[in-house]
Amino acid sequence: MMTPKENLLELLKRDGKPDRLLKQYEAFVPVMNDPLQKYTRGNRKRGCTSYDKWGTEILFPEDAPGPMPHVTADNAVCPDITCWRDTVKVPDLVANCSEGWEECQATAAAVDHSQFLTMGFMGTGIFEQCHYLMGFEDTLVNLLLEPDDMHDLVDAIAEYRFTYAKLLVDNLKPDAILSHDDWGSKTSLFMKPEVWREYFKEHYKRIYGYMKDHGVIVIHHADSFCEPIVEDMVDIGVDIWQGVLPQNDIVRLQKQLDGRMVLMGGLDASIVDRSDSTEEEIRTEVRRACNEYGPGGHFIPSITYGLKGCIYPHVDAFIDDEIDRYNQSR
Repeated sequence: MMTPKENLLELLKRDGKPDRLLKQYEAFVPVMNDPLQKYTRGNRKRGCTSYDKWGTEILFPEDAPGPMPHVTADNAVCPDITCWRDTVKVPDLVANCSEGWEECQATAAAVDHSQFLTMGFMGTGIFEQCHYLMGFEDTLVNLLLEPDDMHDLVDAIAEYRFTYAKLLVDNLKPDAILSHDDWGSKTSLFMKPEVWREYFKEHYKRIYGYMKDHGVIVIHHADSFCEPIVEDMVDIGVDIWQGVLPQNDIVRLQKQLDGRMVLMGGLDASIVDRSDSTEEEIRTEVRRACNEYGPGGHFIPSITYGLKGCIYPHVDAFIDDEIDRYNQSR
């Protein structure tokens, strides 16, 4: 039987021959203790309110699955896009994160590289950073009504994002990087495809190009409806679209992509990841996804969240076991 790493590498080949469906993040070992993580997200603690390096208030209630930005008219870092240079101060990653890489390098070195791939992490993508600064509604409105200033702000965020990627690639040298940016809801993009292309495409092409030039597998997390820009995602260098919701026509996308991008997700979290979800419900949804998307190839059944692990602890074991059962039945 192939190792998880071997299986994943076969999946990435258009004519690859993996021997089974992988179980979610099975092939990857996340390395989350790098200086960038500690500097940008290290103060996020359950039960606490904190502020990120841009000045955005971050709420993390005890009963929440994770931290979230809390942007209001009173606390927005960028209340007026036309004056963004007066209020937005881009964190200096080079000054604060160029040293102290030994711990995460040791973590990566300890991974069994015959079995697994190391995975770096980049949260809060370019679009997400915009709405962290000014709120979701203002971001979408400003993309249309204030294009000059929004282009300038997006350019500044993208340069920060490129610096982040470069530091991570150059110092950690991971096999893969999981990069977050949600571009849509369950049923639509947040903006027209041409607006997304105007503001974001070329920036991501540069960032992901740097990763690929250095042999890094590009995993883009977007638990969103991204069908209208799927060809663009291939063009910017995404190897694995992680978080593909079943609201996307995954079967049609598999045929369209023809092995040019792996689709990772397909499980409906609203069905499986609930406090009261039953074993039967979880297994039924997992088997549905395996039956529908497995035959199309270049697919990894997974919860659509941007890191491994479900909210409710009983869920993951059933997901993984049902994928095993599917593999054994083939």
